[in-house]
Amino acid sequence: MDVVVTETAEDAALAAARHLAAAAGRGGHVALAGGSTPRRAYELAASLEPDWSRVSTWFGDERCVPADDERSNQRLVRESLVEHLERPPFLRAVQTELPPKDAASSYSQALEGIVLDLAFLGLGADGHTASLFPGAPSLDEDETRAVAVRAGLPPWVDRVTMTIPLLCDARAIVFLAVGTDKADAARRAFGEPPSRATPASLVRSTRGRTIVILDREAAAGLRA
Repeated sequence: MDVVVTETAEDAALAAARHLAAAAGRGGHVALAGGSTPRRAYELAASLEPDWSRVSTWFGDERCVPADDERSNQRLVRESLVEHLERPPFLRAVQTELPPKDAASSYSQALEGIVLDLAFLGLGADGHTASLFPGAPSLDEDETRAVAVRAGLPPWVDRVTMTIPLLCDARAIVFLAVGTDKADAARRAFGEPPSRATPASLVRSTRGRTIVILDREAAAGLRA
């Protein structure tokens, strides 16, 4: 695992954007993160590499809301990345119009045989990543590639998430976390032994590199 600590959140976003842009240039399958932190990285990645036509983009997780809902990860990616590209990727969205279990089953089937070239992930203040929450049954799922989960924190909506085996099979994993509110989670996820209490600590690439990008504030709890 490689830990990169930057001075500012903007520097961290740029570092993540460079990995995203490089993945777009190579082509393949890329899983994207939701939440507020990745937005700036997506904007910068679009300016670094405007041609994403060689990429199929997936979602590490998705909230079961309409695609135009402000809580939708698809909407986030569309507004901050896709709409700024000269040539967009093939967007493999979760069918959130279906009941959560059906949406998860459909997504799992679509992911069958797929090896992610890059899994871009965030980190919650509670240590979750994607929608893999502390102590949840989804942490033990090893037969399907996506599952439906109950909301573990606001906004209180059901979700579909990729499972740990699929994420760990990625050729590269890039985590991005910034801010003082992520410092404790970053310490537990990247500075302590793996634990079900901190799901991000369970996600490491078994094929290649795991890269952790933190700003100085998020890295405050890690040992030098």
